[in-house]
Amino acid sequence: MARTHVVMADEVLEAIDGVVGERGRSRFIEEAAREKLARAELETALRSTKGIAEGKRYPHWRDRSASAAWVREGRRTERDP
Repeated sequence: MARTHVVMADEVLEAIDGVVGERGRSRFIEEAAREKLARAELETALRSTKGIAEGKRYPHWRDRSASAAWVREGRRTERDP
């Protein structure tokens, strides 16, 4: 466990204290940072895979109506042995 010094606006610190109290600051800030890091990781993954299903190999994903028809067909196939 490492220690660090964090500078933030007074109103943000007061809001945190209002939610968790002075004794809960560290845990609250760590959890908030972890959530932000997870969101950033997800955004990176989404950007890096954008458009991966485009093209001739996936015509059933070309638009919403094609996707809906593909899902309906899959569900119909699952019900009918």
